[in-house]
Amino acid sequence: MGELTASTPKPMLPVAGRPFLEHLLQEIARYGVTHIVLLAGRFGEQIADLYDGRRLFGAHIEVLVEREPLGTAGALRFAEERLASEFLLLNGDSWIDADLVHFALQWRTAKAVQPTLAAQMLLQSVPDVGRYGSVMVDNGRVTAFREKARDLAGCSGHINAGVYLLSKEVIGLIPGGVASSLEADILPLLISSRQVVAVAAPENTYFIDIGVPESLARAQEALQRARTRAAVFFDRDGTLNRDFGYTHRVEDLAWMQDAREAIAFANAAGFLVFVVTNQAGVARGLYDERAIAAFHGAMQEQLFDFGAHIDAIEWCPHHIDGLVEAYRKQCGCRKPLPGMLNNLLGAWPADRTRSLLIGDAETDMQAAGAAGIRAFRYEGGSLLKLLQKAISTFEEGHVD
Repeated sequence: MGELTASTPKPMLPVAGRPFLEHLLQEIARYGVTHIVLLAGRFGEQIADLYDGRRLFGAHIEVLVEREPLGTAGALRFAEERLASEFLLLNGDSWIDADLVHFALQWRTAKAVQPTLAAQMLLQSVPDVGRYGSVMVDNGRVTAFREKARDLAGCSGHINAGVYLLSKEVIGLIPGGVASSLEADILPLLISSRQVVAVAAPENTYFIDIGVPESLARAQEALQRARTRAAVFFDRDGTLNRDFGYTHRVEDLAWMQDAREAIAFANAAGFLVFVVTNQAGVARGLYDERAIAAFHGAMQEQLFDFGAHIDAIEWCPHHIDGLVEAYRKQCGCRKPLPGMLNNLLGAWPADRTRSLLIGDAETDMQAAGAAGIRAFRYEGGSLLKLLQKAISTFEEGHVD
């Protein structure tokens, strides 16, 4: 990369107006990941200064800076105390438009068949594996790596997309305090003992590696174009879950008919899924924002079993008649005002012109109108059928 990375870590190179790393953080967080550890090496202090201790897109960010170069495996050993028993690992200089919830569910299925599995890799199909090297797979199991070589130039095949699910037991194979490579030193050991499986992304899945100037240049426009999607906004109480009056306890989470299926449908159709909910119970002193976060965490956990997820959730805890002084105010985020919708549309790569909202109250309809997106009223029954009708009606250019 020459002068481009002479004083800047590669993940911090600007793409579409912000560091490439920030695109990755948002794409990871939207699948319900709530804790992200950045393993930083050369010029890692720049990353720590900008991100360590912050909360972005619903995820807490922690940065560990190597004292000396440790390689892709040594960095994991360095971070051992921060790792869960199973964890996602992603490269910091590439992105593939793959559903991480589905990737995790495939890992769960594979582990049920073979509990001793140590790793799952995500693969990308490319017309020329010469730049990357290829991954050899037999019936879903990785059998070998072929390194970058001239004899591979022009050959199609599968490459390592830089996304893994790993068991923490892998750390035991990594020597401490010395540089080592996950790809060259550790994965071959696991492959030889048949402990690595692979999942191939669908054909034509968008993939970008900014490791050479040409691909970095392409990413300036192509990445944002690939990430931009229509969004479906859902009201929460009375639309996604039953409204028992200031619903906030996890044990009171009861989904409306086909609500989880509707979210899964929206995910599969390529929509961003947002939830916007008034939560005046906080202002009224009935519960606090920790209860809201716990309720939303339970929603995400239960959606996981459907292979579904909510990309982001906004709530407004304020009310002009609140009993808790800190929350007693007229807030532009409280529906029917459009603040929550506009916040999400501004923070995420969402196409306002192709987005829609589904809610059960007139305040939802008014908020959507004020945000300039179309709205559809939920009046009971299958939420999935309403969503499918809304998308069809929307595409035809008609609104009820």
